[in-house]
Amino acid sequence: MNDLRSQLTKAEAGFFYHESAYVDQPAKIGAGTRIWHFTHIMENCEIGENCGIGQNVVISANVKLGNNVKIQNNVSVYTGVICEDDVFLGPSMVFTNVINPRSHVSRRDQYQTTVVRKGATLGANCTIVCGITLGEYCLVGAGALVSRDVKPYALVYGNPSRQRGWVCQCGAILSREVLRPNQEPYICSECKKIYRENEGHLECLSKQEQ
Repeated sequence: MNDLRSQLTKAEAGFFYHESAYVDQPAKIGAGTRIWHFTHIMENCEIGENCGIGQNVVISANVKLGNNVKIQNNVSVYTGVICEDDVFLGPSMVFTNVINPRSHVSRRDQYQTTVVRKGATLGANCTIVCGITLGEYCLVGAGALVSRDVKPYALVYGNPSRQRGWVCQCGAILSREVLRPNQEPYICSECKKIYRENEGHLECLSKQEQ
């Protein structure tokens, strides 16, 4: 196997990888990223800066991860998945990339794209059916089965998953407080960001985090 350990020292690579990890070439991995035990990074991946990739993780060919993505143990990120900056993938959560897999039928030309937008959290043991988009800062609960798009800031859980509320950029569940007559913004109890619901979508009225 053409792995990175035979070519570069950790200092030359600019990122940390455990001695049991394999990084196939070519691959683009940002500075400050840490790759832990028994993990396999396949060819043509693009992984951003300051990512944390846990034990027993597989990043399949051509996967794209943004900066500061955190992947917990026992996760496989299959070809077709795109994770933007600040995404959190919980322990043993599951992606798919073919809608109707068969062992005896090759469908490598039918991989579907799944996009996880900036700041989203996918909880432990949840399953994401391929071909959907998970909106910015959404929060998918542990064990959820998600088979359709998730709105930005939405809190979803269950099997099948349904939206149960809204969450702040910081991850706190939002509660409603009346600030002015006829307006009912949501105020985060932790970071105090203010949101407004408009036609079934949530808008942040506070300055966005950079």
